[in-house]
Amino acid sequence: MTPRTLTATALLTRLTLRRDRVRLAIWFAALLALPLAAVAAFESLYPTQASLDGYARAAANPAAIAIGGPGHGLHTLGGVIVFEVGGFAAIGIALCNVFLVGRHTRAEEELGRVELLRAAVVGRHAALTAALLVAAGFNAAVGGAVAVALGAQGLPWPGSVTFGAALAAIGLAFAAVTAVAAQVADHARGAQARAGAVFGAAYLARAAGDLGDGTLSWSTPVGWAQATRPFADEQWWPLLLVAGLVVACVIGAFTLESHRDLGEGLASRKPGPAHASTGLTTRLGLVWRLQRSGIAGWMAGVLVAGAAMGAAADQTGDMLADNPDLLAAVGGSAAEELTDVFFRMTALLLAVAVSGYLVAAMLRSRSEERAGHVEPLLAGAVSRTGWTSAQLAVPAVASAALLALGGASAGAVYAVAAGDAAQLPRILGSGVAYLPAVWLFGGLAVALFGVAPRSTSVAWGALAVAAVASLLGPAFRLPAWAVDLSPFELTPQLPGGEAMLTAPVVMLLLASALTVAGTAGFARRDLSTTA
Repeated sequence: MTPRTLTATALLTRLTLRRDRVRLAIWFAALLALPLAAVAAFESLYPTQASLDGYARAAANPAAIAIGGPGHGLHTLGGVIVFEVGGFAAIGIALCNVFLVGRHTRAEEELGRVELLRAAVVGRHAALTAALLVAAGFNAAVGGAVAVALGAQGLPWPGSVTFGAALAAIGLAFAAVTAVAAQVADHARGAQARAGAVFGAAYLARAAGDLGDGTLSWSTPVGWAQATRPFADEQWWPLLLVAGLVVACVIGAFTLESHRDLGEGLASRKPGPAHASTGLTTRLGLVWRLQRSGIAGWMAGVLVAGAAMGAAADQTGDMLADNPDLLAAVGGSAAEELTDVFFRMTALLLAVAVSGYLVAAMLRSRSEERAGHVEPLLAGAVSRTGWTSAQLAVPAVASAALLALGGASAGAVYAVAAGDAAQLPRILGSGVAYLPAVWLFGGLAVALFGVAPRSTSVAWGALAVAAVASLLGPAFRLPAWAVDLSPFELTPQLPGGEAMLTAPVVMLLLASALTVAGTAGFARRDLSTTA
């Protein structure tokens, strides 16, 4: 890499900031609001040392550890906050970086914009460098703001700064991983999927390590960041491991970019056969061919996650039977009742994840339109309504399959561990029960695509608000009416809860109406290739 290859980096950095100023502001506000809201909520929930000690006893269960981490310093308010929101914050900042770097590297190349820029006086590595600089600045801003905000709320400054630095480190790590993925994949979705898969594997490895002897946790940057132990004998040296990973990935990304052709990835697909198979001659066959690899990846992830949750639930029940203090800390509920609560939370997490898949899959239609792939298809015998219907049918069926697979995986593992086959249909039903809520978010995405294609990000905003309300609303003591606005809260709380059908039927009708409105809107509007 020479100075010539970095020509116009400053200009592209300003352009990236200009284009993403709204996105960056929203992400920044959301990541900062999460720990701030936690301080306000948990300060009133655990006002005394005795209450914090009780929390520490109750929190030491496999399910909580798998989601929140090993739980350092749970006898302090800062430790509780890190344990409760640290996992969600890590997921949020990692995904922000995956989307940010992927959008301004491989996606720009895929759309042909990088080729136009390089026709001017722009260096080979300028676009990648600009994306990484913006990502680094964003992570530093988030980490610094979180540290200052927590310290200003009265939490110890060493722990606040360490937590902020750990968050920034996770973001930087996966920005660098995405930079490498952008050189390997030959399109933006592939790059982001690869980087997202690396994060998912890292998070699962960290969870498995924390539930075991801790060795596996040291194989991932998520585990390294958590090893800084905010608010509990802080140690900074694990961040050196993250720094080493970032440097290695950045050097690797620049090296790979120097040895590949523009517009091509190292994993570029080979030319296909001269004639399409019979399946590709139909609308549904084409959509399935384009989306099958992504669906397979999601199914594999859901299968593994469901099995892990099923195993963790069995461990939770065993530990409750041997731990009277923990049983009293959760209100004296029977182990079977607490297991139902655990699986309700598992089903909610599954529903949020599958909703994210469905929104992304539905909005793929917009990506195809922007890339100019739709116009040639519509120039033939394919109608707009027919094309849209095929684009929607495959993800809708896949989302139902994902919910069923996740519930069946968790239920099967728990049924075997508990020696009770009747648990399988109960837990399977808890996942499938969220299908109306999931389809409602899919319908919203379709409506926005058809009627207001430049506002499709509203679908992501609605999903984020609903997820926060359902996952964190009770802990943050949000008003009941605000929590109840989430479609996830209108779903029957299975297993163990009452199966009310009114709200699910209403959500299905609303999802259908939104889908029809979006399909009709696309049939009437002009095609648009602008962002």
